[in-house]
Amino acid sequence: MTADFNSCVTLDVGIEADFPRFCKDLQDAFAIAVVEDFGSVCEGAIPSDEDIYASFEALNAVVLRILEEGRWVGGAVVSIDAGTQINSLDFFFIQAGEIGRGLGRKAWKALEQHYPDTKVWITHTPYFEKRNIHFYVNVCGFSIVEYFNNYHKDQRHPTDPDLPGDGGMFRFEKRM
Repeated sequence: MTADFNSCVTLDVGIEADFPRFCKDLQDAFAIAVVEDFGSVCEGAIPSDEDIYASFEALNAVVLRILEEGRWVGGAVVSIDAGTQINSLDFFFIQAGEIGRGLGRKAWKALEQHYPDTKVWITHTPYFEKRNIHFYVNVCGFSIVEYFNNYHKDQRHPTDPDLPGDGGMFRFEKRM
């Protein structure tokens, strides 16, 4: 696929009726790297429905659909702290069949424009997700600020036992 730099990407607040499709599309997109690195997805989807729904219901969470020319092509869950202006990108994905067209870059720009008061964005990704690491660092301008693993555990977010590999996670920050 080639990038369509002329297409318009916008954001739309998701509603509860969107949540089942959001979960499936997110899990399908996340499964790509798991299958590439480990051969298959373990029992159950990654992330679990429970983890995704917990993010929908978290304090200050906003569920967003990513639209290209009005067509749903991805999604994001962000946590917005209006007081500190330190915001979190909890989930971000482009649908599996839409990856490689430049939509992630456009969607990230739309997120930055949608939340212009943000001072710092924070996100996480598994150590094996090379595509995500490249995207956050080289495309979006994040910096890796911490690596959680067996020797340095994230006390705020325990390791997901369903995550393949050793559970290592990178924490990224983007200072605006």
